[in-house]
Amino acid sequence: MKRTMKKIFSLILAVALPIAALVSLSSCSDEFLEENCRTAQTTQWFTTEEGIQDLADALYGNIRWHFGYEWAYGITIYGCDEFTSAADLTAEPWNNYDNRLQAANCTPNNGAANKNCPPMDGLWNQMYFGINTANTIIESAEKVTNEDVRKRCLGEAYFLRGYNFYRLFAQYGGAVLQTKVAGGVVRSFERATEEEMLNQVISDFEQAYELLPATSPRGAGEGWDKYTAAHFLAKSLLYRQSERAAEFNAKYDKATDLDKAITLCDEVIKAHPLTADYVDLYARWTGTDCAAESNPEILMACPHSDSNSGRFGNRTYNYFNPQFSNFSGGYVQRGQYIGGMDFQRCRPNEYAYAVFDNVNDSRMWKTFKTIYGYNNYQSPETMQGVGCPEGAEPVLGDPGIMFILNKKSDARFITGQDGDTQYGTLGRGAIAHTFVNPENGKWVPNVASVYANGKYDMYNHGVSGNSATCNFFCGINKTDDGSRTAEKGDAHRNVTMARTGETYLIKAECQGRLGKYSDALATINTLRARAAFKSGEDREAYCDGSMAFAISAGGDADNSTATASLGKCKDAAGNKLTNMEAFNVSYIPKNTYYLSTGIEKTTASTESAMKVTSLSNLPAEDKWVMDKLGVTPGDNLDCLLNFIMNERTRELLGEWNRWEELARTKLLVKRAKAFNPEAAANVSERHNYRPVPQTFIDALLNEDGTNLSDAQKAAWQNKGW
Repeated sequence: MKRTMKKIFSLILAVALPIAALVSLSSCSDEFLEENCRTAQTTQWFTTEEGIQDLADALYGNIRWHFGYEWAYGITIYGCDEFTSAADLTAEPWNNYDNRLQAANCTPNNGAANKNCPPMDGLWNQMYFGINTANTIIESAEKVTNEDVRKRCLGEAYFLRGYNFYRLFAQYGGAVLQTKVAGGVVRSFERATEEEMLNQVISDFEQAYELLPATSPRGAGEGWDKYTAAHFLAKSLLYRQSERAAEFNAKYDKATDLDKAITLCDEVIKAHPLTADYVDLYARWTGTDCAAESNPEILMACPHSDSNSGRFGNRTYNYFNPQFSNFSGGYVQRGQYIGGMDFQRCRPNEYAYAVFDNVNDSRMWKTFKTIYGYNNYQSPETMQGVGCPEGAEPVLGDPGIMFILNKKSDARFITGQDGDTQYGTLGRGAIAHTFVNPENGKWVPNVASVYANGKYDMYNHGVSGNSATCNFFCGINKTDDGSRTAEKGDAHRNVTMARTGETYLIKAECQGRLGKYSDALATINTLRARAAFKSGEDREAYCDGSMAFAISAGGDADNSTATASLGKCKDAAGNKLTNMEAFNVSYIPKNTYYLSTGIEKTTASTESAMKVTSLSNLPAEDKWVMDKLGVTPGDNLDCLLNFIMNERTRELLGEWNRWEELARTKLLVKRAKAFNPEAAANVSERHNYRPVPQTFIDALLNEDGTNLSDAQKAAWQNKGW
């Protein structure tokens, strides 16, 4: 079934013109419809048994949109507490909430840095494409004579429709509930209320839950099954009892919704248990269709392959790395032998580092990439000219970039009268500094710590000299892909969209909202136990998806470009390194754990240290957050919700749902103000919703064909926009 999941989904859904298309019904050559054009089939095909199954396949193509371009992070990660923008300002309005973020799409004509700024109508348009495909299946499924196939196709259609309505609801609030195939061009719609939208989401997920098989025939980790629907149904029931649904949720019994959600979570947890080691979820990715992509913890993934990613390929490997080729002073050059490109879109805020227990929580060290290998020769004279002590010059394969993830109280990084820390001065590339790695006695060309002199310091080493546009930071590895065959080629790995780790946090929040705080902590402690270092574990061990480049590093195959000399890396004689040679000196399977923590080497278990026994005795990292947010001591629900949001960061950092979760609980504004310096000045309560796209509103007509009045257009728009 892997082959079916990986094929190109290129159907033009003429059977159901989506709401998005009412703006411009142009020819199939237009960019907007380019991928979806296939004139070989007529609309009649989609009412046949084979055609309906083709449409069910196409549902999986719809979710690829989410990870194709800048909107992947712009609408899900920016403007929150975990990440901010770096020196690249492509999607800056989504992070800063300035006046460029409005109902109209932001383009270079009205202030965007370039043409790639995520459009306000992007999600709106693409979700309705998928919804119309689903509607066609739902209305024609009776044509499928095989009962199992019919139920599976229907279940997938209800699931995708529910998921797309969920995304629309979570971003925009009320939208258009299009549950029937649209005939011809329709330009008059009614806007559903938020309550109607959410209830439709719940209904669709309920249908999917009843219809989908317990095990997907499409392949583990890719096809949707009964428990994928159960996860999202539980999430939607929780949403109905959350803060953003406060205007209508009194109509629905809290205990009924939340108890049902807990039962669903328990079903998911039993059927899709947690993987034993967090590293196996993302970091140990060994190549296309590898074992990591069939991990039983994965409930929903966006499928990709090395043969076809479609128009909306996987570009996520670009977004979480620092701009190492720019700030490194030439010591670290990029290429497909490094799993991620250095587009430096998502720069962690102080919160994203500080919220981790850096001694006991292995998730920090299995998520952050703290070392890049020195891969492009620089002369000893060059090194000595920027502070390298004579005799301490590194050689190719030594650390060229090191990030030290320390704590604020770390006395080793308090400078003395000579301006040095315990290991010398910190700095980057061409800026003079003297830091010598105590583990190998070598100078490090680029090195910084989270804290220096008791203050947040990581953002003070960028090329711009401006902390708001710093390109020097420690990024995360969840999207790295060493199987790429071109430096800027699409990634081949799937993108995880839901997994059981989040199911535990949904369950814990439901328990907390029922006042069962001890039960909620017990649920969270299961996740934290998995996150603990195990007895005998090497805490310095590190891997990421770069390993897919070479068998010698644990990859499934050597990269097809291994013998080519495509990059900029050179040896001492000035000869270009082959890609394999560049990989061997770039990829260092080690982290900065001991340098960051300052503790003695140990292989003891940290499970007892990770256990939380009371909301009144939370870990120091959580107390810091509570103090910054002004959480009232004794307010158990507020404390638990914020603790869960912290745990979501530790468990799900960078996993594409942060904005929606903070908006759901109405913690977005408070947390953005507290932890995102670039968002703090502008974020306000109106930002719990996106504006309804102006392109859609402007194209609407009354039923008699007349244009909407200004008042009617205003009625379509969300409050404050």
